[in-house]
Amino acid sequence: MKNFIFGGDSDNSAATSAGLALLRIFAGLAMAFGHGINKLPPSEGFVGAVRGMGFPAAEAFAWAAALSEFAGGILLALGLATRLSSLMVFGTMVVAFAGVHLRDPFAKQEMALLYLFVSLLFVLRGAGSWSIDALIRGKR
Repeated sequence: MKNFIFGGDSDNSAATSAGLALLRIFAGLAMAFGHGINKLPPSEGFVGAVRGMGFPAAEAFAWAAALSEFAGGILLALGLATRLSSLMVFGTMVVAFAGVHLRDPFAKQEMALLYLFVSLLFVLRGAGSWSIDALIRGKR
């Protein structure tokens, strides 16, 4: 019981690999199909919101945000170019939090912050051993 409560798995255990893969797949698909796909192509309202945050070339930044959520989410779910795709999602979530939800109550900030920290985990950690990245590295 003590080991269950206070124990942990090594970075190379099957449980750790499974947990990372499940989190990566769910977070990536949720980002892509829960958020990104709805922004493609960017609507005039979304472009206007980006413009309202003070971004130059608002249409280009709206496309960048939409693609980082959709394509970045798909790549994250696949575990392909995970650090780069997670960095794209992370940057978009920093803007979503600071530019859109900063003055909102926590319940409105929570989703952007959750995606921000999950993507930060994958920026720092990488995809794990159950990923296309690991196959490419030859570490599977």
